[in-house]
Amino acid sequence: MSTSPRISIDVRSYGAAHSAHRHDFAQLVLPLHGALDIDIAGKGGRLGPCRAAFVEAGSSHSQMSDGPNRSLILDLDPAILEPEIGDRLIRHPFVALTPVAGKLIDYMGLMVGSGGVSANNLRLWVPLLLDALAEEPAHSPSRLGGLLATVEPDLAKPWTAETMAERACMSVSRLHALFRAELDTTPRAWLAEARLKRACDWLARSELPIAEIAYRAGYADQSAFTRAMRRATGLTPAAYRRQSRETRHKSP
Repeated sequence: MSTSPRISIDVRSYGAAHSAHRHDFAQLVLPLHGALDIDIAGKGGRLGPCRAAFVEAGSSHSQMSDGPNRSLILDLDPAILEPEIGDRLIRHPFVALTPVAGKLIDYMGLMVGSGGVSANNLRLWVPLLLDALAEEPAHSPSRLGGLLATVEPDLAKPWTAETMAERACMSVSRLHALFRAELDTTPRAWLAEARLKRACDWLARSELPIAEIAYRAGYADQSAFTRAMRRATGLTPAAYRRQSRETRHKSP
């Protein structure tokens, strides 16, 4: 009687480096949060939300991190891998994640974190993930395009240069250099402008309470929002809203 190929998944965190180890199954390290360093057969790399790693069965490897981190660890029987995908992962063990792969990883992270996932669901998910990992990431003319598309719809999140750099899988100094080269500004200044622009739009076009607008736009509280509005426009949020409505009503 044949047995089903091995597939198992878990969420793990890594700290100080441990001695290198190996196992007789293949493994995918799929970061959910934070960053970690991994060495695979003497080749080192840093993993984050847009970079994963494949460990070939029998390959010596070790992981470490100096900050909070969580990763999905997918153990696979090598027989599961189609030859073309397996060969590619062996040649290129560090994998740039496409948006599709990232969404699949986030989904499974939520499933595992909420109480586990059935063996059947895992068997259905793995081929989708492997297909997504085999895709070539699209190369945007703007290195910041993907990051800005992530930050702008979620301005309520407490973004900093550090968290934006982590999301974009680059150093903070590299992030600053790209903002200066492509947008002629800094991450902090861009974020402040994006929040203010979104808040002003809500003031002019919605009935949301000012405190709610402050929260949604990422300000610490209504007072912080008011100070930012005064610096930028010379008006309080309430005065800006009145002025916008009066201007709109006077328009033909």
